[in-house]
Amino acid sequence: MNIHTTVKSDIEIAQESVVKPIVEIAAKVGLTEEDLELYGKNKAKLTYETMETLATKPDGKVVLVTAINPTPAGEGKSTVAVGLADAFNQIGVKAMAALREPSLGPTMGIKGGATGGGYAQVLPMEEINLHFTGDIHAITTANNALAAFLDNHLHQGNELNIDPRRIVWKRALDLNDRALRQVIVGLGGPMQGVPREDGFDITVASEIMAVLCLADSLADLKSRLARMIVAYNYDKQPVTCGDLGVEGALTLLLKDALKPNLVQTIEHTPVLVHGGPFANIAHGCNSMVATKTARKLADYVVTEAGFGADLGAEKFLNIKARMAQIDPDAVVIVATIRALKMHGGQSKADLKQENVEALRKGLKNLKKHIETVQAFGLPAVVGINRFVTDTKAEIELLEQWCQQEGVEVSLTEVWEKGGKGGVDLAQKVVQTINQSPSRFKSLYELSQSLEEKMNVIVQQVYGGKGVEFSAKALKQLKEFDQHGWSDLPVCMAKTQYSLSDDQAKIGRPQDFTIHIRELIPKIGAGFIVALTGDVMTMPGLPKKPAACAMDVDDQGRAKGLF
Repeated sequence: MNIHTTVKSDIEIAQESVVKPIVEIAAKVGLTEEDLELYGKNKAKLTYETMETLATKPDGKVVLVTAINPTPAGEGKSTVAVGLADAFNQIGVKAMAALREPSLGPTMGIKGGATGGGYAQVLPMEEINLHFTGDIHAITTANNALAAFLDNHLHQGNELNIDPRRIVWKRALDLNDRALRQVIVGLGGPMQGVPREDGFDITVASEIMAVLCLADSLADLKSRLARMIVAYNYDKQPVTCGDLGVEGALTLLLKDALKPNLVQTIEHTPVLVHGGPFANIAHGCNSMVATKTARKLADYVVTEAGFGADLGAEKFLNIKARMAQIDPDAVVIVATIRALKMHGGQSKADLKQENVEALRKGLKNLKKHIETVQAFGLPAVVGINRFVTDTKAEIELLEQWCQQEGVEVSLTEVWEKGGKGGVDLAQKVVQTINQSPSRFKSLYELSQSLEEKMNVIVQQVYGGKGVEFSAKALKQLKEFDQHGWSDLPVCMAKTQYSLSDDQAKIGRPQDFTIHIRELIPKIGAGFIVALTGDVMTMPGLPKKPAACAMDVDDQGRAKGLF
């Protein structure tokens, strides 16, 4: 169970766990030391040669882990994903996980890391949650190198006739820093560049992060980088990274970052941790190369998409799966009784108190996510992440409700018991896949208009009435159609806390409209971002950041890292 006054912290559990040499972990899935580029003893990257060799092998099954809309009570989606991979191996199924890398922004801010928790964690936990193998730093460098090349082009005569008022490429930093959302660069006179407005995105919202996660080779990476739009000229025509002639240099900076990172769970299950775009402002999935490589190495691959099914899962299924030609076999929807009670109106302070009525009301949120998964033609299994405060009456109500809805349900205790606490879930996922074959289909066709695609997402995934566009967004729809971008998928940037674009509307709101304030073409990534509500691409820090509790001892061991 997940909460007890005397339990150890996640980092204490991680630091007490035995980490095996990564070469031993690689051997479990048929890899040798020759297939690896070692980053110390406990982590490694796979080589390009290895991935090419694996390409002809048969594909394993893909299980996507998603969740209900998150609440401050916590859902433990990553914990269940890690525990499920361990549980598959407990029941004799050759499995591994493919997960996202954590950003330093939420790690130092409020959300926490991305390595799971309790006895369902990925190791080395503190390294993964901090600098890891430097992939995100490489993306930050490539992003800012492009910004520097762009400003230098302006300074050196502006041969491309770029309109400084219409530069759309921002600088990036992998930290939450609201003071950098809007800045002025180039001040100080003619030798310091051309003055203009600029701004910073958090690195995981950079298009380069999305490009890296959706590229399937170095050649594809270079081609995608070249297509990225950085500005518009005085004739209002797009100017790309390729027009600046620097896509080769950016590819050089990213050549190692494109290789997936191999690590392990506490139970020594192999895990590929690679790529980390946010799901509320980006597409929220680990890299395509990691997922595709994992399913060549294992019979079952557990992968995760950020936040609830309305965000990460929708983007995994409509964007990533389409591009990667992956047909998922099943979806696990993680829910906690605590969070469902919050969706039913119970306050966070009272969550330890039994409240069957609040739980019953909150089930409307879970029901919508089940409907969304089923709309994609996929079988769903509800994974209840159990907490010690869950009462018998509450558990029985949730299990009975799932049975009445015809959805398989499993009570999991992976936080406390590791893979053993997820054996029932693993067995039910295997059973569901065998009995209910996937009939996966995307919810919209690429030939539909951008407006039609957004309405499909709002109506079928969020349960809303439709879309309302700002004057700017309406103008952009016409411009994008003229540029030939209407056949791209849509990546909705929306609050994770609600099915609507208003985070205060919890549960299952009705009769709402999604407000699109701006569209951003991410031509390198291959999708159009639709900014809704007041979602930000550079988050801020809370009043008391998580960093305030972090430290390091004299031996270099991290403290206070969750």
